[in-house]
Amino acid sequence: MRVAIAGAGAVGRSIASELLENGHEVLLIDHDPTAIAVEAVPRAEWLLADACEISSLDDAQLYRCNVVVAATGDDKANLVVSLLAKTEYGVPRVVARVNHPGNEWLYNESWGVDVAVSTPRLLSALVEEAVSVGDLVRLMSFGQSEASLVELTMPTEAPLVGQRVGSIDWPADTSLVAILREGRVLVPHSDDPLQAGDELFFVTSEDVEEELARLLSANESR
Repeated sequence: MRVAIAGAGAVGRSIASELLENGHEVLLIDHDPTAIAVEAVPRAEWLLADACEISSLDDAQLYRCNVVVAATGDDKANLVVSLLAKTEYGVPRVVARVNHPGNEWLYNESWGVDVAVSTPRLLSALVEEAVSVGDLVRLMSFGQSEASLVELTMPTEAPLVGQRVGSIDWPADTSLVAILREGRVLVPHSDDPLQAGDELFFVTSEDVEEELARLLSANESR
């Protein structure tokens, strides 16, 4: 997979390093000469250019990319990069960094964004996830499909403890995609019983999150 990352700061370089470790091709783009630190990620390709300019994206051969990550510290730049990547080059997947929570509403398909990653929201969600048992926590939203990745840790007294995944009448547009149990990641099968302490990860439509929370809650009257 070929990935272009606009923004070669600490965030962009970290993403690039991880993707390279997983065997992907990575191009880092930044307009600031001081950000071009080839020695920091020597296996990546580097381009000194303004990713908001069509001519720069032509030089980057963005049409060859499977994914574009808009990871600058400027929300305006990230939105422009996302829009150009999607509309001018037909990039299949565009992921954009949200720097200021007040701008999050802009990060949707109208601006070419498939997945918006808000660092403040993600950090607050992870804090909630770390201290909350029995509460549904939204970790990430997928703008193009109006779906979310949500998590819940099963409390001991939850009514679904002991029930098998396939026997549960989940809400519409909801899929249990992973179970974290005793430090292991499990792909759920229909015969797997839920256990107290399981961390359940769902992809679900935002309009049924409340229904899912009621189903999983230990307090059936919630």
